Amino acid sequence: MELLKKNIHMNRQKSQAVMQVTLEEDFNVPDSKADVGSIIQDEAGVKIEDMKVANGQVMVTGAMEVEVLYVADNKERKVHRLTERLPFEEQINMEGAETGDNVQLKWDIEDLSVSLINSRKLSTRALLTFSAAVEEIYDVSAAVEIHGDGEISSLSKNLDMLQLTVQKKDILRIKDEITLASNKPNIQEVLWKSIQLRGTDIRILDGQLDVKGEFFIFVLYAGDDENGTMQWVETALPFAGTVDCSGCSPSMVDDVELSVASVSLEPRPDYDGEERILALEIVLDLDIKLYEEDKVEILEDVYSPAKELKPVTMQQVYESLVMKNFAKCRSSERVRMENNQPRMLQICHSRGDVKIDDTQVVENGLKVEGAVFADILYITSDDTLPFALMHGVVPFSHVIEVPGIDGTCRYSLKTQLEQLSTTMIDSEELEVKVGINLNALVVRVHKEDCIVDMEEAQLDMKKLAELPGIVGYIVQPGDSLWSIAKQYYTTPDRICRLNNLESEDVQAGNKLIIMKTVEITD
Repeated sequence: MELLKKNIHMNRQKSQAVMQVTLEEDFNVPDSKADVGSIIQDEAGVKIEDMKVANGQVMVTGAMEVEVLYVADNKERKVHRLTERLPFEEQINMEGAETGDNVQLKWDIEDLSVSLINSRKLSTRALLTFSAAVEEIYDVSAAVEIHGDGEISSLSKNLDMLQLTVQKKDILRIKDEITLASNKPNIQEVLWKSIQLRGTDIRILDGQLDVKGEFFIFVLYAGDDENGTMQWVETALPFAGTVDCSGCSPSMVDDVELSVASVSLEPRPDYDGEERILALEIVLDLDIKLYEEDKVEILEDVYSPAKELKPVTMQQVYESLVMKNFAKCRSSERVRMENNQPRMLQICHSRGDVKIDDTQVVENGLKVEGAVFADILYITSDDTLPFALMHGVVPFSHVIEVPGIDGTCRYSLKTQLEQLSTTMIDSEELEVKVGINLNALVVRVHKEDCIVDMEEAQLDMKKLAELPGIVGYIVQPGDSLWSIAKQYYTTPDRICRLNNLESEDVQAGNKLIIMKTVEITD
């Protein structure tokens, strides 16, 4: 007897882990900078420099880079910028992780706080959360056919599988320029920049990924006029690029994480030698996972009227696609400033970050709850503090439609801020409107018994002798010709011929004559 097997590519989430670490450090104001009077705004990002995986541990090396915008403690009350770097080396315990694994690492900064110790020293504190996950591709050997002497009946089943075909990391480098409007003064110094990624669209082509989107850019700078007046530039910059991706095709399902890895923005002279051009270079990180749907037929059961066949099975885990859905959610909120804040004359710039508080599976959908945390930079009515920052929180709740989703499903959720608009109501209150993109990939996790071997034995002659040689049988609900034939040690083909059936489809209530195939002799 020969059992034909096939190697089937499967994927599974091998391991995942979450770790939090507190970074805290004091730093001095450089001698070249003026004393700090008051802090306007602070911002931080994480740069991962190295990641090593071995023996159930992931070693992450990098730094949290902090920027601070402040007003000087002097008569001029000019605005300045400070930068500080907080290095870290953290170990994430991740059961099952080993050398060569492709680790998907995400980070989130919570509770960033920059405070004044004195005019020459600041204190920085933040809670950094790392989320790590590993998906692996592995091969399973499953029986697909069986051949041998005598009559052997086999039953097959189809598995709709979602196979991880491509898993890689890559970068996309975008270079562009921003030219100042004619009514703006030349650039003396860039004080602050904000780059937000919005409206991204990723399409799979043959052998490459097509990436499009938009950068929402804000730059605050000191002009080179006599008073060094504060100026700003705000613009939307569309971009497009391609990333080579061997083996990909338009029929695949994408799950690509796109994030800003680094930004370089420097003033450059124009043709007249004046500093009126902002040279921009942005590096995007792409964490690429591409899946392919496949239908695989494997053996479910085998029997023979001539011998006892016992399939040897091994439980395997595989995934099937439920749905990939792209949803949009809109929300708005009125935000009033605190009593001790300077009053607002004009909104300068606003930016927001989407935070997910909770996701849960509901009937035919995935409920997402969270908030957009908005920072609004504005011009004040206080001459001693030209700029101030206002914080706002816009909660949202949305159900992404996913018919058929249940507790056996696993999902990947990506969020992106598509729109953020702020409108002054008066000098103390404004309205914040947001639009959020919610991109969900939902898969169902299956556990399947796959036949990997076959054991043979002689028939139980005593049991066979107790069976009648011929029987009249009324088909019961849930019966199939296969199950009936196996029960009475015959074959579906023999039952069809004996009852003049044109197909193996039988309905509850059908009457059949069944003859035992095996002859029992004393």
